Amino acid sequence: MILEWWHYPVLFVVGLVAGVVDAVAGGGGLITVPALLNLGLPVPLALGTNKLQSSFGSVSASRHFLRQKVVDLRACAWGIVATAIGATAGAITVQRLPGDLLGRAIPWLLAAILIYMMCKPQLGDVARPARMERTPFFVLFGLALGFYDGFFGPGTGSFWVIALLLVRGENFTQATGATKVMNATSNLASLALFAFAGLIHLGAGLAMAGGQLIGGRLGAGLVVTRGARFVRPLFSPWWP
Repeated sequence: MILEWWHYPVLFVVGLVAGVVDAVAGGGGLITVPALLNLGLPVPLALGTNKLQSSFGSVSASRHFLRQKVVDLRACAWGIVATAIGATAGAITVQRLPGDLLGRAIPWLLAAILIYMMCKPQLGDVARPARMERTPFFVLFGLALGFYDGFFGPGTGSFWVIALLLVRGENFTQATGATKVMNATSNLASLALFAFAGLIHLGAGLAMAGGQLIGGRLGAGLVVTRGARFVRPLFSPWWP
């Protein structure tokens, strides 16, 4: 598809906003997927393009969290493996579904994720006792959320944060850092399959990716320097 010239700066801004939102609270896909669909991209192409741009944001945010020593990759190793497997399975599944079926299902999926985001539990400031050991947690949630991210994606970051808070008992900053590593893993794994199938609009994806690089870094910086007490009120009108 050939886009108008003015679509590209608009997509850059969309990626910038989504990158900040994703790094802080998750749910940037609720902004980017509708934006791509509104440009007239077919559903599989929109999902593949979304993976390209979101990969830049999640990798940018992950690098910042790793440099700040918020995340220990060795502790997340099983999660990275399981998430990659789940995302690969999800991406294969979505590419085998009829495009018209996806087109009818996506508005309902977006509406369901939006309702969840409005009603989700408050994010915590302090760590709590873990309810599940690290390895089984990362294997179980890595496979499930990895599959969902490879299949569709919006809201995955929020699902990871809530799971890490409620099940692993981590604080907001720890949970958000680990979430970005898992997001980067599932994005890159599913992106490889979408790229192999030729389901990426390179121009749109790179325009949004430029914004994601900046937004992901800005959002990660907010989380590390200000924490939940600052971030949650900032986004509370949209992300309760």
